[in-house]
Amino acid sequence: MSLFGGIFGGNKELGLFLGGVLMGTAGIRILTSDDARKVYVEGTAAALRGKEEVMTTATTLRENCEDIYAEAIEVNEKRAAKKAAKEREEIIEDITDDAAEKA
Repeated sequence: MSLFGGIFGGNKELGLFLGGVLMGTAGIRILTSDDARKVYVEGTAAALRGKEEVMTTATTLRENCEDIYAEAIEVNEKRAAKKAAKEREEIIEDITDDAAEKA
């Protein structure tokens, strides 16, 4: 015979229900105690500190990404300028060669 069945005259469901009510009531008292409140406050404070650290890291990361992006644009602009200069030189060379052949 189970513990709850023996205490409540064989009505196991009633024993389980009352046991659950008792545990729930004890749980509510524990969760609303001053000690639990201190734990909640400390836990929340730690989470806020963690949030601040994450935000600082995210800001640093964003700034670094912006710098990399700006440098990449600059590299592409220099590359495009070199390509355009080379194309101009080739055109001038072709014109000069054509002029030399006609002369």
